[in-house]
Amino acid sequence: MLARARTVAFDGIEARLVEAQCVLTPGLPSFQLVGLPDKAVSEARERVRAALSTLSIGLPPKRITVNLSPADLPKEGSHFDLPIALSLLAALGIIPAEDLANCVSMGELSLDGTLVPVVGALPAAMTAAAEDCALLCPSACGAEAAWVGAARVHAPASLTEAIHHFTGKAPLPRATPGEVMPDPTSRDMRDVKGQERAKRALEIAAAGRHHLMMVGSPGSGKSMLAARMPGILPPLSPAEALETSMIHSLAGLLDEGGISRSRPFREPHHTASVAAIVGGGRNARPGEISLAHNGVLFLDEFPEFPRTVLETLRQPIETGEVIVARANAHTRYPCRFLLVAAANPCRCGYLAEPARACNRAPACGEEYLGRISGPLMDRFDLRLEVPPVAWSDLDLPATGDRSATIAARVAQARARQEARFADHPGVRVNADAEGAVLEAVATPDAEGRALLARVADRFGLTARGYHRVLRVARTIADLDASAEVRLPHVAEAVSFRLTQPAGSPE
Repeated sequence: MLARARTVAFDGIEARLVEAQCVLTPGLPSFQLVGLPDKAVSEARERVRAALSTLSIGLPPKRITVNLSPADLPKEGSHFDLPIALSLLAALGIIPAEDLANCVSMGELSLDGTLVPVVGALPAAMTAAAEDCALLCPSACGAEAAWVGAARVHAPASLTEAIHHFTGKAPLPRATPGEVMPDPTSRDMRDVKGQERAKRALEIAAAGRHHLMMVGSPGSGKSMLAARMPGILPPLSPAEALETSMIHSLAGLLDEGGISRSRPFREPHHTASVAAIVGGGRNARPGEISLAHNGVLFLDEFPEFPRTVLETLRQPIETGEVIVARANAHTRYPCRFLLVAAANPCRCGYLAEPARACNRAPACGEEYLGRISGPLMDRFDLRLEVPPVAWSDLDLPATGDRSATIAARVAQARARQEARFADHPGVRVNADAEGAVLEAVATPDAEGRALLARVADRFGLTARGYHRVLRVARTIADLDASAEVRLPHVAEAVSFRLTQPAGSPE
């Protein structure tokens, strides 16, 4: 008798259906797993054998073969334990084989038969809902998977509870979604003394998801400003929250099944590797750029990152996705993030301060910021010099708007963009617009076009730079509640584009 149990294998954030097929045949007693399993899957034989033994279920003296189909799809992870055990139990006649046809299962078995939580419950629930199947997962994963309301989620704590569910002795109730995680206490923009131009740049960047580069001496407030970016961003929409949480589910970052509506803020250290930033390593896990999807990626000490790491950012910034290529598979992850980079003007950091500049100026600045290639610098929509704040200014009263006030303006600008691009799939904010869509919504008035033409001719703007100025101008117009892009909007966008810190590659 051939028994089947359905489960999933992960390909990026996509969960692909896999069938665990179990058959008992005459021959020398053995337990074989086939279907391109990795080491963790192969070791499932011993975990399943021990768990069944704990339940006083002995394996028959036959040849047991479990095939994970399709056989050419790599199988990775310990979540295959439960479907392998269920298919074997169905082959033994302990649970009804027909009940497994409408159920997707996943979970790791401990040696005593309890179910250990695994990653990826949320994308697995999405696939189960698409196939009109129920999902059986460990109890610790039930609250996470239940966020997909279209899926029937049952969460046993042990293999015994799963057996009782299928035999009808004790049917499992449907799992309930976890709590919405409270927004972390965000820092207020009003805490930053001075730096009004920098605050304006952050507001524009947040409104249109424009990449921002800040250069300034140590202690000028670059990291302080970047840390306040989450406080001015609008909350995730339900679709964005689910999309972001699917990535975090694969990385095992969801806490007790809770989903957050606040946008992610990732700040990896400059010693991070290519695999940590872009994704890869064992099992091709998502990197920081994917974990920052729909949120902010803050790279402090930007020139200190290895050159290979910086250059790998160029394509994801443009396409909004990254493909982790391996010999046997290509894994795709989304990564539409807002990149905020901060750097000192030189290695010592005081190039712009005559009283403290080193005797190698300006060569030290050219060498330091020269680590950032021209093509990568060209992808920053906003470039900003952050001057130091005098100690005497720190005693002055706080100036500028609070984060909540700025966030309200940003939300209104985002709402205008959402309405504008409602008929353009894949375009959410001004930073996504390109081609005919960009020309239709961001073409400035006659005076604005004349200014932009002079700037492009005088400073040699690249085609990419020209279009990025148009996008920023459109965002500034949205913040101004203007239907048309006018000369002041273009002028402000150009002022941020032409800011050239000493030593920069352009």
